[in-house]
Amino acid sequence: MFKNHPKGLFVAFFSNMGERFGFYTMMAILVLFLQAKYGLSESQAGDIYSWFYFGIYALALVGGILADSTRKYKTVILAGIVIMFAGYVVMALPGNPLAITVIGLFTIAFGNGLFKGNLQAVVGQLYDDPKYSKVRDTAFMIFYMGINIGAFFAPFVATGVRNWFLKTQGFMHDGSLPAMCHAYNNGTLEKVDQFQALASKVSGQNITDLSAFATDYINAFGKGYNYAFGIASVAMVISLLVYVIFNKYLPTVAKVAREKKADGGAKGNLTSFLLSAGLMLTTSVIFYVLLDDLALGAAVGLFIGFVAMMFQISTRDERPKVVSLILVFFVVIFFWMSFHQNGLTQTFFARDYTVKEVSAFTNIFFQLDSMLAFIGAIAGVVLLFSKIRNNKLIGASMALVFGALTWYLVSGFGESNPIAPEVFQSFNPLFIVALTFPVMGVFTWLRSKNMEPSTPRKIGIGMIIAAVGFVVILVGSIGLVSPHELQYVENGVTKYNPVPDSSRVVPYWLMSSYLILTIAELFLSPMGLSFVSKVAPVRFQGLMQGGWLLATAVGNKFLFIGSDFWGKVDLWQLWLIFVVCCLLSAAFIFSIIKRLEKATS
Repeated sequence: MFKNHPKGLFVAFFSNMGERFGFYTMMAILVLFLQAKYGLSESQAGDIYSWFYFGIYALALVGGILADSTRKYKTVILAGIVIMFAGYVVMALPGNPLAITVIGLFTIAFGNGLFKGNLQAVVGQLYDDPKYSKVRDTAFMIFYMGINIGAFFAPFVATGVRNWFLKTQGFMHDGSLPAMCHAYNNGTLEKVDQFQALASKVSGQNITDLSAFATDYINAFGKGYNYAFGIASVAMVISLLVYVIFNKYLPTVAKVAREKKADGGAKGNLTSFLLSAGLMLTTSVIFYVLLDDLALGAAVGLFIGFVAMMFQISTRDERPKVVSLILVFFVVIFFWMSFHQNGLTQTFFARDYTVKEVSAFTNIFFQLDSMLAFIGAIAGVVLLFSKIRNNKLIGASMALVFGALTWYLVSGFGESNPIAPEVFQSFNPLFIVALTFPVMGVFTWLRSKNMEPSTPRKIGIGMIIAAVGFVVILVGSIGLVSPHELQYVENGVTKYNPVPDSSRVVPYWLMSSYLILTIAELFLSPMGLSFVSKVAPVRFQGLMQGGWLLATAVGNKFLFIGSDFWGKVDLWQLWLIFVVCCLLSAAFIFSIIKRLEKATS
């Protein structure tokens, strides 16, 4: 896989796996943890979730400025890993009030800001060598696949740790129970009999003191998630060790000579960057006043301030490339606003609108051992189509051994098997790992025929595919009772009602949506990273990677649109919002495609 690529790609590949493990741990359980532990509504949990993901990407701009100013990319990356580790340790401590949890989230976001964009910039620097430049797109797809290996295991591990701790406290898992526990303690639960039946089921005994049960179950649920965050901190230690031992294979970038004022007045020093950062802060305050919303003001203001900053510090020759990148960043906002609903509204859908129990066959995809055995069997079948005889023999052996193991594991499942909503987050990284090589193969074949789409065209195609992904879940949501229909006000108090089983659908609707969205992601995200590293002026490599992540941050800040509309519109109408956003973004990309393609030539 790493043939014809520099050794540094191997280092980046494994250094980033720990960060991805933590990222997908958060994506799988953060909003569920916030609601289970603190009793937050979907809208409140969504606000914190969107702030966290905004911070992860927006602070990459700080990391980019710091790295570009000092040219010490590798030192900044190391600091980021250490700070992220500290944040996960805070999250792992049980009993923290909400304020301390938010501080832990900010610490993770800050460390990620130092780490993420600069590691991507360093990967791009590896391919500035003409010997490797032709495989730049392929390199970013391999890098993207590698970071998702850790992401695949994270939801399974988080769910396993949470369920293990619940079991030690004498409880089974039921994703709908924490909300019912909080509603009961708040006096807003309507169907107490249903709550008592569920409480008796998960505890294995007749529950008479529902108040004590509710408190105990909430505490056990929250602590289980805390220990899952602890596993993420261990993954960060592994990434730290890989990076410290092998970072010598990553390039050390020399300082770039300062541009003369006659070349456009560029100011490449730290003072200019700090003044520009002040401009961004001022713009944020202005938009905060105009929009009367701190979150939107910060997000929109930072992005517009960044655009103004880049126009200020770029030379006349650099400006066409900077403008092309900013136009792509604008589209990126709408993609991530839609795509990262997988950790928010799609997670709500997994918990509230997907069946709690599945057949033996479907359960293959919700248990780690059976999933790995099934993957091994499929890999064996794929090898059977190889033209090399030894590969065919290996494939036949794998198909037989892992196929038999899958059958053995399935035979031990019951007719009805409980599943956890967190596990749905494993499908996206699994599909990335499984589909990266086929997609790369298609691009390679098209390249051999001189038919490969340009990087900007791949991004536009990705937006169209993303729209199709949301159409799938839109169709699956037609006819389901919507969240706003389950709540009503009585004597000034909003009564809580869980989603009835009649409005729960099979998991394949959500799994299919994730599959299509993953294909869209492979067309857009690694291609976008490649586009940035290819087009960014040499002085701004870290900064423009930070700009890509800032655009991603703004998109993530707008995630709250999904959680805010969750309880206000019908489900199909909610997904329609993201269908429209993706299609409009695709139309915009294709309307400026010639300009973008010219920037890469």
